[in-house]
Amino acid sequence: MTDWGKEAAARLEAIAAISEPGPGVTRLPYTQEHRRALELLESWMLEAGLSVTLDAAGTLVGRLDGPEGAGTFYLGSHQDSVHHGGAFDGIMGVVLSILSLEKLRAEGGTLPFSVEVLAFADEEGVRFPTALLGSRALAGTADTAVLDMADAEGTTLRDALRAFGCDPDELGMLARPRAGALGFLETHIEQGPVLETQGQALAAVSTICGIERHAVTLTGATGHAGTLPMEGRRDALVGAAALVTEVNRLGRETSDLRATVGALDVSPNVVNAVPGHVRMTAEFRSPRDKVREAAGQTLQRFAVQKAERMGLDVAVERTYAQPAQPCDAALTEVLLGAIQEGGGAGCLLPSGATHDASAMADLCPVVMLFVRCRNGVSHVPEEHVDPADLGRAVETLSAFLRRLQPAGPSRPASS
Repeated sequence: MTDWGKEAAARLEAIAAISEPGPGVTRLPYTQEHRRALELLESWMLEAGLSVTLDAAGTLVGRLDGPEGAGTFYLGSHQDSVHHGGAFDGIMGVVLSILSLEKLRAEGGTLPFSVEVLAFADEEGVRFPTALLGSRALAGTADTAVLDMADAEGTTLRDALRAFGCDPDELGMLARPRAGALGFLETHIEQGPVLETQGQALAAVSTICGIERHAVTLTGATGHAGTLPMEGRRDALVGAAALVTEVNRLGRETSDLRATVGALDVSPNVVNAVPGHVRMTAEFRSPRDKVREAAGQTLQRFAVQKAERMGLDVAVERTYAQPAQPCDAALTEVLLGAIQEGGGAGCLLPSGATHDASAMADLCPVVMLFVRCRNGVSHVPEEHVDPADLGRAVETLSAFLRRLQPAGPSRPASS
């Protein structure tokens, strides 16, 4: 009898070894490491009885055909990592999806629909200043203008795709028909401590949080730190400090809001000069769009008022906004039932991070499964999921597929 958790752990360890040198896992899209990872994933897909293709966005697709004319349900996540990341973020969702189909095959189960396992190339947006390319392409929302974006070495995304054996001119042709797209289930580590605190291995995701980002520029006057009196200084960094404090206050005092200042660029940035210019970022995340938008508006008002009192010039620009994406209620109900079938409580958590599922929602209903990770850490080499929890996730994915019925997802499929 197969120990699915042990098998998943072994496969994740094997693919984690496909990395640039250095601590943790560094596997960027359209690189030698990406190619080697796909070769390994392809071998596992073939073992599970899937037919395998590579699309124009670099997404590896493993397909299990169902009855003629049946719709398709999608599973998967992304293969790429951040620099010096962990062995589970993204890739775990691909490996567990393959194993869930391998488990069904071993049990002689059949499904009344087709299934595709998707290993997206670039979710993180680390190599190129764009993200979610593969999932957006399938959903028909990919912007072909991103093909001219370049990485740090000056290689454009267009050229990287060509060198990888993909045809960037076909990117706009990858959109799947919405008719027959039954749904997408993404399995992902929680990237937080809640499940560990609650003593639960698995949870369904209620909503993928909306995000908005602001670029703030404060301009004052630079002067000598020893000769410029304190009174009358137009210190841009002091103004920025007030904004940092305000963003932190908003996050702490507002329910369902995460608020972060992640970057500061100070000029002239020397020990003996008053800072005359600061650029900073502010990011707000919430499962409730009204809460997120209100925080952004509060920041803008506060910045203008504080700058006026301090004699500073200020510019606030909202550079990015993505609405919250609720997971499909019917699919989530099926997933909760599958979690409970395996002995879990069947709890719901919001996702504070963006995922391929948020892009796939433009194609079909989406649902997400969170898996407990040790100490809630992610994007670091210490990222870890216990093999027993990996096994529980495989069992849950298989149970989900058995329970899912396109015309009414309450009756188990045959086995």
